[in-house]
Amino acid sequence: MNRGLRLGIGTWGLAVYAILGFVLLLTPIVYTIAFSFNDSVKSNIVWRGFTFDNWTSICVVENGAVCEAFGTSILVGVVATLAATALGTAIAIALARYRLRFRAAATLLIFLPMATPEVVLGAGLAAQFLTAGVPKGVGTIILAHTMFCISFVVVTVRARVSSLDPALEEAGRDLYASPSQVWWRITFPLLLPGIIAAALLSFALSFDDFIITNFNAGAASTFPKYVYTAAARGIPAQANVIATAVFLLAIALVIGSQLYSAGRRKRLARTP
Repeated sequence: MNRGLRLGIGTWGLAVYAILGFVLLLTPIVYTIAFSFNDSVKSNIVWRGFTFDNWTSICVVENGAVCEAFGTSILVGVVATLAATALGTAIAIALARYRLRFRAAATLLIFLPMATPEVVLGAGLAAQFLTAGVPKGVGTIILAHTMFCISFVVVTVRARVSSLDPALEEAGRDLYASPSQVWWRITFPLLLPGIIAAALLSFALSFDDFIITNFNAGAASTFPKYVYTAAARGIPAQANVIATAVFLLAIALVIGSQLYSAGRRKRLARTP
């Protein structure tokens, strides 16, 4: 009886703990979505009524800074992701496939940006740009984001490279395929899931970053920086609209990916 009672209390305790955890995680998201429909005037702190005007007037003149900051974040995220993914993929293949003399030291240096606090990393980069006389702006943000995103790309793609079977590439070479044909027809398609995962992770890290951006942005403003600056007087409802749209888009992409994967598994299962 006592054992059953303890199991019952443990089960209920775990359920309550899980519910509290979900409430804690979802409350800011629910707040953001709800206040995107708030009929706010100068601040968006107090609920004043329900309206769709915020969704239809995102980039009006007085709220143009929100869209400009959002566009800057998209630009920085895309460029930094492309650069970090290309460089990180090449580094990952080199570290996984070739016996380089300083491979251990290179691996350690790759991991350092991931282990370094963002405050230290951002301040160090800002000092380097200042010493080199490079004016801060969108360009320095892209360089900073590319630098710290490369580490995550290398780790992700290197794990994928290590899992590949070299016999597949050897079979392509045995069938008289050129090195470029082996790369584009065998190696690259096998690496593509890891590369896509690394690119998505890089874009998410770049789009969401504030600390490193704040040190190296100068007068440029990204969406996280704009939200931080506006938080003192109440984040505009249009910022909540953009955040809600990004959240819903991410959910739609995840659901679509899961449905596609489930459908693909069913089709493969029916294939004789």
